[in-house]
Amino acid sequence: MDPDPFPSSAGAVSSSRLRRINAAVASSMIGRHFKLSERGTTFTTELRAGTATFLTMSYILAVNASIISDSGATCSVSDCNNPSPTCRFPPAVDPGYSSCIAGARRDLIVATAASSIIGSVLMGVLANLPLALAPGMGANAYFAYSVVGFHGSGRVPYSSALAAVFLEGVIFFLISVVGLRSHLARLIPRPVSSSSAAGIGLFLAFIGLQNNQGIGLISFSPSTLLTLGACPSSARAAVAPVQTLPNGTVVLIPGATVSGDILCLHGRMQSPTFWLAVAGLLIISYCLIKNIKGAMIYGIVFITAVSWFRGTAVTVFPNTPAGDESYAYFKKVADVHPIRSTAGALSFSYIGHGRFWEALVTFLYVDILDTTGTLYSMARFAGFVDEKGEFEGQYFAFMSDAAAIVAGSLLGTSPVTAFIESSTGIREGGRTGLTALTAAAYFVLALFFTPLLASIPPWAVGPALVLVGVMMMKAVTEIDWEDMRQAIPAFITLITMPLTYSIAYGLIGGISAFVLLNAGDWAKFVAGEKQALPAAVREPTATGINNGNVGNSLDI
Repeated sequence: MDPDPFPSSAGAVSSSRLRRINAAVASSMIGRHFKLSERGTTFTTELRAGTATFLTMSYILAVNASIISDSGATCSVSDCNNPSPTCRFPPAVDPGYSSCIAGARRDLIVATAASSIIGSVLMGVLANLPLALAPGMGANAYFAYSVVGFHGSGRVPYSSALAAVFLEGVIFFLISVVGLRSHLARLIPRPVSSSSAAGIGLFLAFIGLQNNQGIGLISFSPSTLLTLGACPSSARAAVAPVQTLPNGTVVLIPGATVSGDILCLHGRMQSPTFWLAVAGLLIISYCLIKNIKGAMIYGIVFITAVSWFRGTAVTVFPNTPAGDESYAYFKKVADVHPIRSTAGALSFSYIGHGRFWEALVTFLYVDILDTTGTLYSMARFAGFVDEKGEFEGQYFAFMSDAAAIVAGSLLGTSPVTAFIESSTGIREGGRTGLTALTAAAYFVLALFFTPLLASIPPWAVGPALVLVGVMMMKAVTEIDWEDMRQAIPAFITLITMPLTYSIAYGLIGGISAFVLLNAGDWAKFVAGEKQALPAAVREPTATGINNGNVGNSLDI
């Protein structure tokens, strides 16, 4: 008689093998260091979470390089074939200068990957948190367009702007070493910190709904600012800032930059890529409803695979010169590109200028608010924050972030920060530094396979960002909406983040509103009336965070 007349299926064998692998890793030195069992996770879960995090944030490789290269990087008038004061600017950018920009962009793709590797490894090994780092969106735009300016037309040269980022990172590191940064974070009022997680969720969803990093549903309107979009790329136009002179002549504002194709001329809701993104969104949503692991990955891979076919309405490689160039680069599959111009380009020659210090201070306070808000929101989302408003690994998390800023400046890019897209991996079950190390490993591969990863279209990333925003909205249940002294600051925080495209501005607005609305009570408290202190300060609440549910916020 056969011992087992019904042999196990291949799936059961595979599942048993995975359990043995997970058990072996959990009991190993690696498993003990990363506390896999203690945090209720497994080795394969961490790998899946790191994969989801990387796929969701991989767009930064191409997007950050494009934004920073818009500053001109190390390129100058001397790189023009026919040097002249206007050879760097449209409508006729000199071919020599354009070639220099193209080389700088490839350098910056590598710099973006390398700085992400350094930051994510530090975060994973030292802080043991499932947070991946990369050059931050928002800070890179400020660096490129406000500080250096389009093709170097701004107030501070590229090399000096890197020096400002370097010094800002050093100051940030010193603040973190003495522990001041975590104490500064605890000054955030509880209604503001509670709403910040939901605000970041809205911010993510807002990014995912746009053209540049998303599905394209949201478009620009000259009368209402925002409106319904999703029109084909052929029906979109750029927007240029203009001013009307006293004689009635309308001219382009000097030094102003032209936007991307954000204005829908016609054909709303007719974009093929939008409907492909909707299909991907439904795939991810269905997987989430059925609690299928790897939901984000399936949607992103499906949309990307469909978009790689040429000759279709949804191809990421259209039959244009730019599309042909992208396709030629994509077909290389592997490409090892050494950094030739941006690494070590920083210069302190501008340190005596006031604009240098203005840029440094701005980078510093934005990073303090932006990164602190992101770190605490992600830690809360993962269920790490305790009743005191602290989480394990926060000391090294702050130091890792600061060290990554310094490393990024040496490589030639804008400030590196913890990415809010890490919430995707947390949603997939990531709870340890192995998630961050997995994302770092993919960034290492990106150094060799940049052509493939740079070809992930924005409409493949958008659906994941929107659904992460959905999941992060649960934090609003912690806010006492009946108490206007809490509800108003919370709402200002929540709504300002997406509408100003800045986590920092949302925190500034919420904190300012909280202080102003409670100033009278604090004055009474100082006078000796203890019960006059705002409830958000007097009554710390216990956390209720399990399995990724966002718990209560920081106390003052």
